[in-house]
Amino acid sequence: MAKSDELVTYITERIVRYMETPRDVRRSQKQAKEPWVSKWFGMLPLALKMWIKSTHRERREQR
Repeated sequence: MAKSDELVTYITERIVRYMETPRDVRRSQKQAKEPWVSKWFGMLPLALKMWIKSTHRERREQR
């Protein structure tokens, strides 16, 4: 029984905190998230993209 009470109080606190924060602050927090690709893989996707782009340029210049 105590666990359900704790859950209810936790959910209530979260809802109240959400309702008290201004809408502008909530929107700015949502926009500040980093893309999932960089979150999961770091700089690897960017490095791979740059490497592929440079190899395509080199191939075009050789023709």
